[in-house]
Amino acid sequence: MTRVYVDMVADLFHYGHANFLEQARQFGDYLIVGIHSDKVVEGYKRPPIMSMQERIDTVSSCRYVDEVVPDAPLTIDQKWISAHNIDLVVHGDDFSDEMKNICYKTPIELGIFRLVSYTRGVSTTEIIKRIKNIDNP
Repeated sequence: MTRVYVDMVADLFHYGHANFLEQARQFGDYLIVGIHSDKVVEGYKRPPIMSMQERIDTVSSCRYVDEVVPDAPLTIDQKWISAHNIDLVVHGDDFSDEMKNICYKTPIELGIFRLVSYTRGVSTTEIIKRIKNIDNP
């Protein structure tokens, strides 16, 4: 059995998230999703709108997901890989090379890192912009 790992914020879960999880699941038999804490997310982007528990519950309900791990680290190291018996680490191709090398250095060096296509046209940031513009078209 191949255990695939992805990490995400999963705020305002949308079809882009579902597409990402579906693509990741195709690499193996079991999909583990690490959800970043509010504190981790605030370190590199805006605070999540949904609570950690709401994000966990939403991702858990996705048919492609077998396991959800809260408080996932931003940087995946050998200890995390071993603790969760991870065979492959997957991320969207929307990450900069700099961030890839910071967050996924170990999986890259181990040859267990894969990229999947980012779903263009939808993002949490875009949804927030749409909501803000409801009263100001």
